[in-house]
Amino acid sequence: MTSALILVDLMPRIIALPLAPHSGDEVLVRCRALAASFRADGRPVVLVRVERPNVAEQPPGSDFADDLVQDGDIVVVKRTVGAFYGTDLDEQLRKRGVDTVVVAGLVTTMGVESTARAAADHGYELEFVADAMSGLAADEHEFTVERSFPRFGEVRNTADYC
Repeated sequence: MTSALILVDLMPRIIALPLAPHSGDEVLVRCRALAASFRADGRPVVLVRVERPNVAEQPPGSDFADDLVQDGDIVVVKRTVGAFYGTDLDEQLRKRGVDTVVVAGLVTTMGVESTARAAADHGYELEFVADAMSGLAADEHEFTVERSFPRFGEVRNTADYC
């Protein structure tokens, strides 16, 4: 089994949103720890960010959080909610022999969930890092983590990886 970590939308403008139950900064700290653990084990780290289509300039804060991307990471720029449609993410994972994706980032019910559902559609096994993601509302995050995600894969916490 080869697993890859997919970190979704860790961009300053999204990290700064009023998120719950975890702040964007708390999620970023946990995602940095996850990425360091995966890199130390030689497992792929995928960093995904969104660009709004059909605009001349992206809003301020649309790049990755400072020092998040490291040499050897896979960088994906998406133009939809999920990270698979219209990108080479599946190809990048397949050429590395990945069969399991570990998903974290922002926002639970948007980019994270959409990416996870597409990963399932592509045949990947799924793991979710519940404390390394957050939602626009705590109840949305909790419902998704407790009710939806277990139907697709294992729900874990950062401590299970670091």
